[in-house]
Amino acid sequence: MKKNITINLCGRLFQIDEDAYELLQQYINSLRSSFGKQEGGDEIVDDIESRIAELFDELRQQGVEAITIEHVKEIITRIGKPEELTGEDGEKQHESNGTNWEEQARSAGQKIYENVRARTAGKKLYRNPKDKMLAGVMSGIAVYTNTDPVIWRFLMILFTFCYGVGIFIYLVLALVIPEARTPEQLLQMEGKDVTPQNLADVVVEGEKQHVQRPGFMRLLFIILMKIVIAFVVIISIVVCIALSLGFFGVLIATVSAMVLPLNSTLPFSLGAMGLEGAWVSNPKMLIIFVIALFLVLLLPIYAIIHLVLSLTGKIRPMGVIQRIVNIVLWVAAVCIAVPLGITIANYHYDYYQDRYQIDTTTTYQGIKMNENDADFLRRGNWNLIKAKNCDHYTYYGLDSQEFDNVRFMDVFNNRCEEVFQAERKEKVEPGIYELTCYARAEGPGTFVYAMGNKKLLQPIPVNENENGMGWKPITIDSIVVAGDSIAYGISSDSEFTGETCHAKWFSAMDFELTRTADLPNTKK
Repeated sequence: MKKNITINLCGRLFQIDEDAYELLQQYINSLRSSFGKQEGGDEIVDDIESRIAELFDELRQQGVEAITIEHVKEIITRIGKPEELTGEDGEKQHESNGTNWEEQARSAGQKIYENVRARTAGKKLYRNPKDKMLAGVMSGIAVYTNTDPVIWRFLMILFTFCYGVGIFIYLVLALVIPEARTPEQLLQMEGKDVTPQNLADVVVEGEKQHVQRPGFMRLLFIILMKIVIAFVVIISIVVCIALSLGFFGVLIATVSAMVLPLNSTLPFSLGAMGLEGAWVSNPKMLIIFVIALFLVLLLPIYAIIHLVLSLTGKIRPMGVIQRIVNIVLWVAAVCIAVPLGITIANYHYDYYQDRYQIDTTTTYQGIKMNENDADFLRRGNWNLIKAKNCDHYTYYGLDSQEFDNVRFMDVFNNRCEEVFQAERKEKVEPGIYELTCYARAEGPGTFVYAMGNKKLLQPIPVNENENGMGWKPITIDSIVVAGDSIAYGISSDSEFTGETCHAKWFSAMDFELTRTADLPNTKK
């Protein structure tokens, strides 16, 4: 169904459809533009309009009730284009010196516009289902512009090699351009009138569609396109698998966080994932973040699976509205998840700062630290051999069931990158000594050590208590001291211990040195 309008041409009324009117108006404007420079040009245009009115009268006498775009095209062919009537082409060949480059550019642009307008007049842009490789976008553009689809497909492949721009353009066009599904839409795509005869021809053509043997270039392009499609499908499957693993990882983390205690050190607990501060400060925000994260992962998975199944013909492709809804939901989820993730990171930092009272207002042996940490190390006469990437150095044991209200040495780094060694040296008499203390560690690679005549290392046991206690007694015996001093302490420095630290934190307290025996008498 097309919209018809009534026009007054040289005092005569004619019924003409909207597309035909636009083409006729463009033609008359071109005539006035071309003849306007000549003397008596307006009279010439008026005569041409009169001739057009006479031809319209002839059509009406033949029983044509409404002028269509095909009628207008035929009349333009009979009368001639503006440049043919004015002889501008011949003049430009001999009088090129009389025109400047601006007029030439304007004339070239006008020709291009008229050519495109003539090719697309009366047509509507649809995705072509009769000659499609993916969604029929390039074939639909080719039908709309009356060109070969191979050209458009080749251009899209070139754009695809430019950082994947072609894929993005294709997806946008596939989303915006509707598919011609009904016979009426197929006729509108080709610029044909929607008449009973044309509708019948479309139905018959659909039932008896003849498959032509493609030429060499088209066959080569089809092979290349299939390779690209296979590559895209493989990449899509890999991305879908990665997103699926991420989705199930978030699901497992969510369930574990709901089951495990808040301050648990087990994997996927809120404390281990650094979400304890966000949960304490704003639990609703954390819930919204998790839901948004689920949508960010789940919507692409659904879209990729739906695309692969639609390519195999098992299900119908998504409709335009469904695609728009999915894209809007995904973009909204990303816009929610990203700022909330940044806010949660700030909550974690603030919560950590408040809990451990971290500041840099004090230094101890050139290392910036909290005043309480510096006071503890100073009172214990601890010498810092190394202290890198340490977030704090002591902790107050209010949460300890075994040692309540006690401050002890405690080193922390969430990425297990702390390099720490603290040592205390005592004056002693020669003899055999024993060192005892209590210690714990989140992972392996930390040691209590003592150095008399030689270096002795004792690994700190890995904490197995989910409540974070797990203190274990450590003993280093048979420390032979022939001189007048002994050094002992704790270390996570791989250069000193010979092992890499894999602990986020480790603690030690209550160091006690005891003389157990004299040195053996070696004299005969």
